[in-house]
Amino acid sequence: MERRRLALLCSHLCSTERPPLLCALPPVLSASGCHASAGGGGRPEGDTEKERCVFCLIVRGESPAFKLYEDDVCLCILDSNPLSFGHSLIIPKLHFPSLQATPPSVVAAMCSTVPYLTKAIMKATQCDSFNLLVNNGTAAGQVIFHVTSYGLLRAIGSQLNRIRKL
Repeated sequence: MERRRLALLCSHLCSTERPPLLCALPPVLSASGCHASAGGGGRPEGDTEKERCVFCLIVRGESPAFKLYEDDVCLCILDSNPLSFGHSLIIPKLHFPSLQATPPSVVAAMCSTVPYLTKAIMKATQCDSFNLLVNNGTAAGQVIFHVTSYGLLRAIGSQLNRIRKL
């Protein structure tokens, strides 16, 4: 059943209804700062925060993840330790440690994917509701300092599978 739902989810994400680009990003934001590139143009040397960031590793293809959506600015993946079936993460490809450090154009690009992705995920998981949140800062429960939007799928009467910090 789970394989069938994931196949259904993939079929909805591969539809022709792609979210429109809200704005043209400046050239400095068009490529991922998490990517290593030929000629030494990728990450700055000694930038250990990006080298160890699990989301940067995923963006660079150095760590596995189940990708639901990807464009030039952001990536949507399934959470490896989900609180609910379909629990997904939207992350920018560039490394920003907090929401206030993230340029508005990147936040807009991330947010523009929400209606498209949640519609497909909710249909595939047969959920009727979702929570969208950002843990921003230590006191808010942020443990990986790479800005992330969390989508928690819910159905009437559902409870989160386990209580833990995101």
